[in-house]
This record gives sequence, C-alpha cells and structure tokens, in this order.
Amino acid sequence: MPVYVYRAADRRGQTIDGVMEAPDARAVIERLHREAYFPIRVAPHAERGPWLSLALSGRIRQRDLLAFTQQLATLVEAGVPLDRALAILEELATNPRLRVIVGDLLRTVRGGGSLSDALAKHHPRPFPRLYINMVRAGEKGGVLELALRRLAEFLESRAAFTEAIVSALAYPVVITAVGAGAVVFLLTFVIPRFATIFADLKQTIPLPTQILLFVSGAAREYWWAGALVGLAAVLAWRVWTGTPEGRLQWDQVLLRLPRFGELMMKVETARFARTLGTMLKSGVPVLGALAVVGDMMSNQVIARAIERVAETVKRGSSIAAALSEHAHLPPLAVHMVRVGEETGRLEEMLLKTAETFEGDVRTELKRFIALLEPAIILVMGVLVAFIVVAMLMAIFSINELPL
Repeated sequence: MPVYVYRAADRRGQTIDGVMEAPDARAVIERLHREAYFPIRVAPHAERGPWLSLALSGRIRQRDLLAFTQQLATLVEAGVPLDRALAILEELATNPRLRVIVGDLLRTVRGGGSLSDALAKHHPRPFPRLYINMVRAGEKGGVLELALRRLAEFLESRAAFTEAIVSALAYPVVITAVGAGAVVFLLTFVIPRFATIFADLKQTIPLPTQILLFVSGAAREYWWAGALVGLAAVLAWRVWTGTPEGRLQWDQVLLRLPRFGELMMKVETARFARTLGTMLKSGVPVLGALAVVGDMMSNQVIARAIERVAETVKRGSSIAAALSEHAHLPPLAVHMVRVGEETGRLEEMLLKTAETFEGDVRTELKRFIALLEPAIILVMGVLVAFIVVAMLMAIFSINELPL
C-alpha cells in the first residue's frame, strides 16, 4: 500500500507532520478529518519537499529509542491506555523524526491496528525485527507491559555494553590523534623553517636531518597524493565489503586475527546469548527468535552460522548440538546452553552466558588498553625524539662552521 506524508493542523491551530499508509491521497484526507485534523498538504512519500525534509530531519539515536521504550513501558505498567501513552510520548519527544513516527504509531493504534503492526511500518529503522517480534509476542500473550519492560532492559544492557567498549577505546584514540597531530605540525610547519636556514648555509648536514627534511618536503608537496590514495583505499574497501561475498571474506579475516578475533567472537557470543535469551523469555518461539538473532549479528560469518543452526533446530536438533556443529562458539557458551536445555532454564542460562562474556570482554579490553597506551606513547615519543635529535644534530653542525 502506498505511503503518504502529510502536514495537518488541529483545532487549536497547531501543525503536525506524519506518515500514513492509504490507497490514495483522498483516503488520507478523509482519515485526518475523522481524527479532527485539517490537512494542509498530502504527498507521496517519494516527494520530498522542504517541509518533508524538515519533518524527517535528524536520525533516531539508540538513546532516543531506549528512552521511548522505557517511558512507554512505564506508562503501560501504570495502567495508562496505549493510545493515551503514545499521545503523551508524542508530546514529550524531543527528536523531530521520533515525534513524527510516534504520531504515526498513535494514528495506527487509534485506527484499530496493533502496536506491532504500527512498528512494522517503520522497520528496520528505528524498530528492528527484534523489537517488533517481542512486542507482538507480548500482545499475543496479553503481557505487553512485561514485554516492553524486558525490551527496555535489553536495550539498556546493550547500550551499557556498547558504551563500555567505546569508553575503553576513547583514550587510546585521543592519544593517537594528538600525537599524530603534533608530528604533522612539526613536519609541515616547524621543520620547513629550519630547512630554509640549512639551504642558505650550503653545508652538508647529518643523514638523520636529511631524512627528516625529505619526509617533511614530501609531506608538504605530495599530501594530496597521500589523501587520494587513502580515499581510494577507503572507497575500495567500502565497495568490497558492500557485497555479500566481500563482507563475508572481511569478517573471516577479522575472526582469524590473533587476540582481536577472539575478542570479536566473545562480543558476538554475548550479543547472541542476550538477544536469544531476552526473546525466549518474552515468549517468542525458538525458530522465530533464532531468525531474528541471525539478523542482529554484525559478523556475517557468525550470522550465516546462526542461520544453519536455525535450520538444524527446525529438523529436531537441540540448540546446543546445532551450535556445536555449525556456530563454533566458545565451548563455555555451548555447555551453558546445553545445561539450560537439560534443566529447563534455557532463558536464564542464556542471559547468564551473556553476562559472563560481556564481563570477559570488559576484562580483555582493559588488558588490551593497558598494553596499548604505553605502546602508543612509546611510538609517538620515538618519532618526536627522532625529530628533535635530527634537528639538534644539524644545529650543532652549524656551530662547527669555520668563521
């Protein structure tokens, strides 16, 4: 069904922007009239005029989605009707795009549609399949408030885990950027001043200084060539990884890297366990949950392995046996899944597995950063020391000139 974007005004004169599925523009206008709105403009979704760009400007961050889910779960748990809860959240939304989407959810719900169907209209952004399936399971089981609360807890745990990784890597990145900036400043602004002095003296200068002056000159004269090469390399990498085969090969390379590959496997294992455990706990069927989990994996090697796991489970195998055969996850994760299946506490063991591997990732990152920081400082110190020593050698050679 076609999607239309509209701008309308209410009886107080306040304008709203939104999207709506309808057979034609007349159906959109009639529905807005029934909801006591006065249409200003209705256009197909493909026609992006200036007002539409403004309505859909910005992007919805994970923290915005988390705040929306937490607030919706709180309101529904408090007994507020779903349509009224969405109306409240539409007023509270600070993100313009999120406000438009929430308004569309509200109109779908008031029109008789379910919340999961309304969310599906905005798949995959900002609502992924995980989000939609958990809400749909909560609606079918009559425990929507519980599903929303578990969904909020899942998003909060995932955000905390992501922020922990980003925070751990932030300091080394800053150190590298500052050190590289200092070296570039010396090569492009400081050393050329000395190069002019040395050229006027017309004296043989030490070899380290010659090397330094050559690098400085090349950096100043041919920086554009280096930028073009770097840009071409990035574009080639993006094109290569943009294809399914290229992305699969790249992810295979990442998993084979020493130390880093093990760390990535633990990250993917934690994501797999938390996602599957949360969905099963919310009442999503196993096969449907495994299909969603495959989409949530960032590494395509593991994602395709999860797809084979789902096919094996569909034929009657246990999840642990299928994981052991296809996914090649860490043995600890497979054993914990097996224990969960044998004891009837699969959801609990999956969440425990996620906590275990998330803790391992944090520990490994701390160790990695503890070794990386001194290494970065040492490399930058050696570069700066070489520059200083090379310049001092040249200056001392000037002092030895005969008068």
